Amino acid sequence: MVKTSGTPQSLERLNILVGGPQSEWPDDLVRGAVSGPWIGVDRGAIRLLQLGITPLIALGDFDSSTDEEFARVRKAVSDLRQVGSAKDETDTQMGVSVAMTEFDAHEIVVYGATGGRLDHLLANVFLPLEPRYRSVVNRLTYVDRQNTMRFYVPGTYQLQRELDKRYLAFVTFGPVRQLTLPDERYHLDHADITRPVSFASNEFVGDTASFSFTSGIVGVIQSRDLKDNRAERYDLNA
Repeated sequence: MVKTSGTPQSLERLNILVGGPQSEWPDDLVRGAVSGPWIGVDRGAIRLLQLGITPLIALGDFDSSTDEEFARVRKAVSDLRQVGSAKDETDTQMGVSVAMTEFDAHEIVVYGATGGRLDHLLANVFLPLEPRYRSVVNRLTYVDRQNTMRFYVPGTYQLQRELDKRYLAFVTFGPVRQLTLPDERYHLDHADITRPVSFASNEFVGDTASFSFTSGIVGVIQSRDLKDNRAERYDLNA
């Protein structure tokens, strides 16, 4: 378990890079052009340094790192926290735990949390369901090259369409009451959902969309097809 202390530092945005496949990185991360400070978890810390970015904190067991890679992290990062390999948290849990206890960030954006092993993906997607993360559910975002996923507690919200995204999905994590999608392409009207469901392939009608619900947790995904996938699905060259 990573132990943290001190007064939280106020930030508009805090980024976390964990060790998911680099093939899933969005273009701005590939270019090293994501704004804001970083926490690097395990291989995420090494990859940040390769991009020319020095994280505020590097943490992990670093068991898969070479001696040269670990020496570089140790030299470059002033706050290095090495944990045992028999840790009781995933890399993403460690990063989010530090983010929520040591930083008062308006938005916590996690990269490298998708792709690769399915057990890691599911652990990351289910993370907001843990009671200890309740205080940051509405501030947590996962980003990869095709998707942006945010999480919400009950309330009424307005979404802004991302210019490069076409699709909109609403995911219920267990029972959700009174889910209403009033102005998307496909509507729901005060629907009570009793199980996890992904209402996939919805779309914005304009530049904004609103939704509301009264209990449960809902994930919202804005996504896009990659060009090669679209050609495969729709035979665009026919």
